Amino acid sequence: MKRLLLIFPALFCIGVAFAAETSTRTNVLFIALDDLKPALGCYGDAHAKTPNLDRLASRSLRLDRAYCNQAVCAPSRNALMTGLRPQTLGIYDLSTNFRDSRPEAVTLAQHFKNNGYHTTAIGKVLHTGHGNHDDAESWSEKPLHPKADYYALPENKTPANGDAKGEDQRGPPTESADVPDDTYADGLIAAEAVKKLAAAKTSDAPFFLAVGFLKPHLPFVAPKKYWDQIDAAKLPLPDSDTLPKGAPEAAGPSTDELRKYQGIPQGKEALSEAQKRQLIHGYYAAVSYADACVGRVLDALEASGLADNTIIVVWGDHGYHLGDHGIWGKHTNFETAARIPLMVAVPGKKGTASSALVETVDIYPTLTALTGLPAPQGLDGRSFATLLDDPTAAHRDHITHVFPRRELLGRAVRDERYRLVEWNKIGALPESATFELYDYQIDPQERQNLASKEPEVLARLNALLAEQPMALPQIKVKAKPAPAAPTEGKMSREEMFKGKDTDHDGKLTREEFMRHQRDAEEALKRFERFDTNRDGVLSKAEYVEAAEK
Repeated sequence: MKRLLLIFPALFCIGVAFAAETSTRTNVLFIALDDLKPALGCYGDAHAKTPNLDRLASRSLRLDRAYCNQAVCAPSRNALMTGLRPQTLGIYDLSTNFRDSRPEAVTLAQHFKNNGYHTTAIGKVLHTGHGNHDDAESWSEKPLHPKADYYALPENKTPANGDAKGEDQRGPPTESADVPDDTYADGLIAAEAVKKLAAAKTSDAPFFLAVGFLKPHLPFVAPKKYWDQIDAAKLPLPDSDTLPKGAPEAAGPSTDELRKYQGIPQGKEALSEAQKRQLIHGYYAAVSYADACVGRVLDALEASGLADNTIIVVWGDHGYHLGDHGIWGKHTNFETAARIPLMVAVPGKKGTASSALVETVDIYPTLTALTGLPAPQGLDGRSFATLLDDPTAAHRDHITHVFPRRELLGRAVRDERYRLVEWNKIGALPESATFELYDYQIDPQERQNLASKEPEVLARLNALLAEQPMALPQIKVKAKPAPAAPTEGKMSREEMFKGKDTDHDGKLTREEFMRHQRDAEEALKRFERFDTNRDGVLSKAEYVEAAEK
């Protein structure tokens, strides 16, 4: 009995010590923005109106040469969350979940959860949709995906374009509506983040709060006030609409996301100057809107009293072409698509900037180092935490990123001055490769491919590629057997709902409901009838009960 009495106080002390340790650990506020290139005032863009991110940058380590590992949403976000490059995972598309390649992977958020943190995701953190899904193992609670219509104006909500099957219907690429911020999804995401930060004041556990905003991704929609603060006449138009001289065909994108939107010329038809200016204006307006939403979250962190014990990370998942090289979108290996904004604010550290070369995969080990968690093993990334004290410190002598193009994989290395891109089939002989080489000291706009003119530089950078592990091909996921058909020979309403619910959040937005509808006008009327609580989305119950009625 005496022995037990001695053990209980010891256990109690251990428990108190653990609680004290977790309550004093540094929190992490992780903010992701979709399709955001460094079009920010703090990165020297004189046309950007981004006071909130500029304010944060003044007390952050601003990485001026940070690069994504692939310029498209899912692979880039996979790289951040797993610390593994796309060529390590063998995933270059939107639809393949990273656990199909690495079921045993411990993600960044999962590592924090395993070490006593309460991990939460709001908005777009991992890529969901296109057959992909979120990761339950990463989060302490179910991720929140606040939804709203892409558009505020009624005339934009029922797209008139789309193919004969009514598939992939999209509205106009821009919208300026005199509406409150919370009309669009990013305002709702910010509002949920504000609630989470208020609740964190009373929690004993440290938090890892990931907030993923959707803008400035197409469509470029934002409340009118954000359009009004930007002088469209002063925005620069692209001065070249062609690929670099001597660039291989693979250098250009094989998909054109913009052409799927209403009112945009199809095929190879050029955009008018007015259309170009409207699109660029829309991108900057969407950036300003996203900045305001970030500002709401930063203000809420200050109001919570937890700012002095919270690391803040702001990250863009990849860059974005606004007509340069004739490209509107991402999906390339060029500088504009690969370079991203990245800021890390650490309590007690002064604001500074670094020109160190950094990759997306480096964020995972950096955050674990800054919070004192055990260092994860087997990652492609390496910590850049030392740059907070010495922004001139060495980190990498080059970075690497990739992009697939049909049967080819473009593997790139970027050093202080040059970028080399090797285009070849995975596993093919080196002699079958074609190359791009750009000198950013004399040709920052990538006007000419120098691969045939600089053999020594090409050989040096190609040797860096040769040192890398062989890239894995895109993994093939075995198709899951289709569910058995109902006895009456028709798909049940529950199965129909599941098929339409592309992000698996248990609700149908208007866009999800309208997909594959052949009678768009009548389908929209049905949506309004089914939405009995008038919240703008359909629950499973509403969808199923509609058929019964």
